[in-house]
Amino acid sequence: MGNDLISAAGLIQIIDESRQSALKKVNEELINMYWKVGEFLSREAEQATFGDAYIDGIASEIQEAFPGIKGFTRRGLYRMKQFYETYKDNEIVTPLVTQISWTNHLLIMSGCKTDEEREFYIRLCIKENYSKRQLERQLDSGYYERYMLSKDVLLPESVKKLGENPFLDSYVMEFLDLPNEYHENDLRKALIRNMKDFILELGKDFTFIDEEYKVQVGGDDFRIDLLFYHRGLQCLVAMELKIGKFKPEYISKMDFYLEALDRQVKKENENPSVGLLLCASKNDEVVEYAMSRTMSPMLVSQYQLQLPDKTILEKKLQQLVNIPQIED
Repeated sequence: MGNDLISAAGLIQIIDESRQSALKKVNEELINMYWKVGEFLSREAEQATFGDAYIDGIASEIQEAFPGIKGFTRRGLYRMKQFYETYKDNEIVTPLVTQISWTNHLLIMSGCKTDEEREFYIRLCIKENYSKRQLERQLDSGYYERYMLSKDVLLPESVKKLGENPFLDSYVMEFLDLPNEYHENDLRKALIRNMKDFILELGKDFTFIDEEYKVQVGGDDFRIDLLFYHRGLQCLVAMELKIGKFKPEYISKMDFYLEALDRQVKKENENPSVGLLLCASKNDEVVEYAMSRTMSPMLVSQYQLQLPDKTILEKKLQQLVNIPQIED
């Protein structure tokens, strides 16, 4: 039995390394394509009478040739042009650009002011194998400035390693032309993982119970994305995350889950369960609380005081979902 486990572990490692290598190669092709597109646009801009304005026409032609293709809007094309022009004369950085994701390139281009700072973060991403979330942590902490001013060797901000693949990027997924369901499922799983960590960091009163927590009603199984226990309120907190626009039926389904939790899981000395619904779409983030109609106004008020503010959660959702954008 022991030898079988060792053999399986070896095979799992082979599969994992091969998948990592494949994603890395796809990312290289994607970055090379963006580089070539940026080079083409930069060259054409020098000859065009109206400068960058001609990019609008090119974006329309691309959409006609490839209906529904993502990333090739006016803004996306401008990013590619900026990417090429930023690094074309930098012989040190140019060989490194295919080694990080496009999302991380966008963060670096929008968040750094000098060639030295951009090179610093590119090398850091390569060395530490940073995902978008991990790079954001270093940029937000001003690690480059602190590193340059420090007399000692200053280590980066501590970031939890969650097994994230930096090349499993939304741009790579779109480049591979995978079904939308795949993109949304991947994004949803990432949201669940990150929101769990955020909720636990936000308040010490939250205790994590389980992910995809199963409740059974009428012989059917249902799964709640995240389930917490709030020590201060002495109640269960169910969390559901949805990709796309908010729909009123989401609240009804959450009420259904809360009823099941109160009947099957809640203890006699505990308060009624509360639901937290988070919806993330391209243009909007919606956060709603669901509470039992039998709760007294005093208890509702107590819940509202101790639960995370909707504005904070909406801001976090926006941060997790939206890719940094270059202003038109």
